[in-house]
Amino acid sequence: MKTRITELFGIQHPVLQGGMHFVGFAELAAAVSNAGGLGTITGLTQKSPSDLANEIAKCKTLTDKPFAVNLTFLPGFAKPDYPGYIKAIIEGGVKIVETAGRSPEEYMPMLKEAGIKVIHKCTSVRHALKAEKIGCDAVSVDGFECGGHPGEDDIPNMILLPRAAQELTIPFVASGGIGNAQQLVAALALGAEGINMGTRFIATKEAPVHQNVKDAIVAASELDTQLIMRPLRNTERVLKNANVQKIVDIEQEKGMNTKIEDIIPYVAGVYPKVMTDGDMDAGAWSCGMVAGLIKDVPSCDALIGEMMVEAKEIIENRLAKFAN
Repeated sequence: MKTRITELFGIQHPVLQGGMHFVGFAELAAAVSNAGGLGTITGLTQKSPSDLANEIAKCKTLTDKPFAVNLTFLPGFAKPDYPGYIKAIIEGGVKIVETAGRSPEEYMPMLKEAGIKVIHKCTSVRHALKAEKIGCDAVSVDGFECGGHPGEDDIPNMILLPRAAQELTIPFVASGGIGNAQQLVAALALGAEGINMGTRFIATKEAPVHQNVKDAIVAASELDTQLIMRPLRNTERVLKNANVQKIVDIEQEKGMNTKIEDIIPYVAGVYPKVMTDGDMDAGAWSCGMVAGLIKDVPSCDALIGEMMVEAKEIIENRLAKFAN
């Protein structure tokens, strides 16, 4: 399947794996890229630029296909060594960067001078238009259904995607709540040029996370995620667990007076405990509503391959019936 996204990134299928903390390691990125999609290493999971350089080198031993590195530009006073991470990306020969969080405008000259294609993750049309204006090559339009941070507008993809199609000239992919072939076809119908999947790729054989995490996603329904940190205007969708409930209780008690210090024990340093140790009640970790559609743990190759076969069948057979 050819789209503007497959042409832009030099990939076979319009399926991207988003950056995910303590999930986007070389093993998963390479598996997705080898399956014809675009795998992504999560830059800030690596503690230093030199660690990221090592992870990029490792990924290159596992695949000769294009892969990306995610850089999330975090709010707050402590700023990671972004120039150092970008230097590691450039010197590692990576030609695609997924940016997220705050605007990457400050670092765009450094990225573009190195010939790097930039896709920025956006939760609103206005942010997508800003990304286009500052020179991003594509955007990932992230609907309210997504795991992680959906923004504060609460616009689901059935509205957000066609709105993006009305406004943007650069290609965009649908992100948030995506996990199967029907949704790929729907995203294409709504104007997207591909899809970005996060939670769905955690539940794959190659995802380097504890089996408890994969089992929790498979067991979850679409009702098992929870929005937290709304009073902080840093809303995050996470999988429900005991410590997430403690966060909810605190936020209900304190309301708009909630401060990050009130919930820090349940959100700081959680990912290694969950993803590596398999402690499913350690605290808040991002998970999308799409968990309700996930019923198995396939290889990345089987997941993407079967998705593309089914998408073709839907387009050529089921949808074709309605054209008469």
